[in-house]
Amino acid sequence: MDQTGQPFGFLNATETTAFRTALASSLLITPRTKVKTLTVYGAGKQAFWHVRLALILRGHTIKTVNVINRSFTDRTRAFLKSFLHIPDHVKEREGWASAKFTILSPAYGEFARLEKDYLRASDIIFLTTPSTTPVFNHQILTNTEGRKKGRLIVAIGSYKPHMIEIPLEVMAQAVKVHGSGHHFHKHAQEGGVIVVDTIDGCKEEAGEIIQSNISAKNLVELGELVMLSHESDSSSAIDDTDDSPRESLDALRSPRSPTADGASTPTPGSPLLTRSIANVFRDEHTGSTSPSSSRSPSRKSSGSFSFIKSKSRSGSMNSSNPSIATGMLGRDILGEKDDDMSRWLRNGNVIYKSVGMGLMDLVVGTELVRLAREKGVGVNVEGF
Repeated sequence: MDQTGQPFGFLNATETTAFRTALASSLLITPRTKVKTLTVYGAGKQAFWHVRLALILRGHTIKTVNVINRSFTDRTRAFLKSFLHIPDHVKEREGWASAKFTILSPAYGEFARLEKDYLRASDIIFLTTPSTTPVFNHQILTNTEGRKKGRLIVAIGSYKPHMIEIPLEVMAQAVKVHGSGHHFHKHAQEGGVIVVDTIDGCKEEAGEIIQSNISAKNLVELGELVMLSHESDSSSAIDDTDDSPRESLDALRSPRSPTADGASTPTPGSPLLTRSIANVFRDEHTGSTSPSSSRSPSRKSSGSFSFIKSKSRSGSMNSSNPSIATGMLGRDILGEKDDDMSRWLRNGNVIYKSVGMGLMDLVVGTELVRLAREKGVGVNVEGF
């Protein structure tokens, strides 16, 4: 539609919706330090595009793609053939020509054992089924062995209150505020929040969020992370001295709090606190197994990272949860907090829940129509 709401093009939204959903999920794939093994539940268009974009973005490191489906159906065969039929030169260019694809269904006698092995070996798990019960046993990821490895879980299949893909125990573990004391067993870092496409939408439609009774203060929108990235890029060139215009503006927006030595530090809500997120999203992936950047000292993380929430859709600042709002300072102030955020997004346990946004279809559809006009694809109806 144009700015007046008049339609200027019609297209089949089935493929577009699957593509744009996977495109949004890819924003969280890019920062991951290790992407070697993928496991996907489902074999539909959502499953295809999530795996396809992951291969485009991280194909040079992906070695295994595990597909778990209820049965070995024609759809499953078509899913595998869609990757088999991709030209060899494309696979070589993207780096996954030697990647191994496996398929698993509950009908197989060793299903329980293999499912556990697949999930624990996974760096990214895609859940793309409209299930009404959790698709795997929570103990696979919540017991001591399952918590050793950090994973990105992308759940986009359930979109109604009665639907659920992620076990509630896994959701609870993700938002739990972990203490700063010594942990007897090694486990991957938890962020204390669930990343969502829309807070309002997930609170109303996402079964995992509703049934887990997760508060909005434990949710952060993917768009917020992207906005913080852009804000950081635009502010990085500004010299933040006490008499600079930007510093004065920051002081008006968020008063500074005195510290014990008489210095002042930004209070929660200051734009200075949003700067470090850009270091995660704009860095090129180097393939290093170390989450620390050479540009900042590596410091030991203690517990959940602290995250500053930007304005919610209602326009209010949500800073009531200490685990979220106690401050994520820029690298130029406290590199420790920046490293916590970076480690979590790159190596920790991250859950992304999406129920879909119609606006994304309009944005992607508009771009597709533009490309179609440029390339002369489609049917042009004069005087429509």
